[in-house]
Amino acid sequence: MSQINEQVMAALSTVIEPELHRDIVSLNMVRDLSVEDGTAKFTLMLTTPACPLKDVFQSSCEAALVGKVPGINAVAIKWDSQVPTDKRMFGRLDVPIRSIVAIASGKGGVGKSTVSTNLAVALAEAGARVGLIDADILNPNLPMMTGLGYGRPRVVENKMIPIEAYGVKVMSTGFLSDPSKPLILRGPMLHSAIRQFFVDVDWGELDYMVVDLPPGTGDAPLSLAQSFPLTGAVIVTQPQDVAVSDALRSAAMFDTLNVPVLGIIENMSGDFFGEGGGETLAEQLKVPFLGRVPLDAEVRKGGDYGRPIVAFQPEGAAGQAFLSVAQQVAARVSVALLQTADVIPLNVIG
Repeated sequence: MSQINEQVMAALSTVIEPELHRDIVSLNMVRDLSVEDGTAKFTLMLTTPACPLKDVFQSSCEAALVGKVPGINAVAIKWDSQVPTDKRMFGRLDVPIRSIVAIASGKGGVGKSTVSTNLAVALAEAGARVGLIDADILNPNLPMMTGLGYGRPRVVENKMIPIEAYGVKVMSTGFLSDPSKPLILRGPMLHSAIRQFFVDVDWGELDYMVVDLPPGTGDAPLSLAQSFPLTGAVIVTQPQDVAVSDALRSAAMFDTLNVPVLGIIENMSGDFFGEGGGETLAEQLKVPFLGRVPLDAEVRKGGDYGRPIVAFQPEGAAGQAFLSVAQQVAARVSVALLQTADVIPLNVIG
């Protein structure tokens, strides 16, 4: 390495990753450094394509180099990403999935499936490889919300091929059953169905598997947590007290199962339901508040017509809120993985 490259790397080692509280050089985030005509050129390997901190990194790197390292008068950063892999996957799940995020709620009707759909689509639009499982086996809603309707997955070499919408690979019992007839399954059958969605589906490589759970603390979340290593859970609540109290019980269940709660999302926030309940719950649980999504008729229409708001009205208040929430969830996943011992460090991820 040339002397100026060494000086550049030394200067960049003063730039701290805000979420992980370590410098970007020791995290091996700086790749392919070169200096040409006074410009320091390098790739910055982020822990998620949905990183909300690009502007922070850009300004911090410029401040560390321009005018500080002799001969450097400009910075050119190429952005790339590499989602950390949860080491606990190995030996327990023979599927190349880097992280599993459960979306849960204490009660029905808080918009959990809407959040799951828009979160998955936002992550995919950011460039991540995303799967979406409808674990509400008895009352599947994701086929409607993703616009896939009554599609049927193909079977290739004894594996189901998930159906894709908006760049997200989706699997649901809604694809496998008659929508006019009820699904009646006991606990062990629910457990088997959820497990099959992981092991009998050809997902390919995924950065994030988003799992839309049914409301409450019943068989589905228990089966999921006991069968697979969950990176974390996101709790969705409405602002009012009755929803918050139920969400508290859902969070307590994940605590009992040793699944970290990545944060709280307040959905349908605004004049009708009020606001602030989700933030209060996050403070009570000492977990991040991931954001609030305003009550908006267009979000409801998007769910009914299979047109997620982040894909069709990303510039609106609700669309922007979901995009921000997706960035926050992705950041919390990276922190959860890179701050624990049971993960592969960023510099050796394949």
